[in-house]
Amino acid sequence: MGNRFIIVLVACAVLFFGLLVFNKKDEPGTSDTNVSASTHTQGNGPVTLVEYGDFECPGCARFYPILKEVKQKYGDKITFQYRNFPLTQIHQNAMAAHRAAEAADKQGKFFEMHDLLFENRNSWIAQSGATTAQAITIFEQYAQRLGLNVEQFKQDVNSSAVNAVIQADIRAGQDARVTSTPSFILDGTKLEDARDTIDYFSEKIDEALKAKNIQ
Repeated sequence: MGNRFIIVLVACAVLFFGLLVFNKKDEPGTSDTNVSASTHTQGNGPVTLVEYGDFECPGCARFYPILKEVKQKYGDKITFQYRNFPLTQIHQNAMAAHRAAEAADKQGKFFEMHDLLFENRNSWIAQSGATTAQAITIFEQYAQRLGLNVEQFKQDVNSSAVNAVIQADIRAGQDARVTSTPSFILDGTKLEDARDTIDYFSEKIDEALKAKNIQ
């Protein structure tokens, strides 16, 4: 009886510490602070528009089609950069979504996953009733749709390397005074009054291009 009690006690201790490590890896400040922030970009222009976003954020979903128009309109006149800023306190499945995007990046498909997450958002967000486990299953289906190595994707989703990049993005956002999503930084200046219209972004980008004598 004594041996059985010890075995149960050890098993409980292993489970406890396993859960502690799993939960801890998503906390800011627990990853390698030497890891650089992400460099997910589209376009190669002289003006850089950075978005700090949360895939589960309804505001980010509202801006998503506007930003697609902006990228189509300006092409290689701008560089669009996306950085992870999941608001895990209010968006239950956000971290899993950002892990999925970073895992897809390991196989060269960050923006492809980025687009699927936004375009199919209602199928995996917590507000629609999806648990995190259900959301992860959906993300694996997206990985398969994108032609990724799904087993590799699953490993990367849970890796400390992927978590470290997300935490590095969060730190970079905090350094840039980001407190909500979406937040935008245009050539180093935070846009405090961003509106979800093509006219708003056109005005700001045109001003930035003019400042660099680019038509």
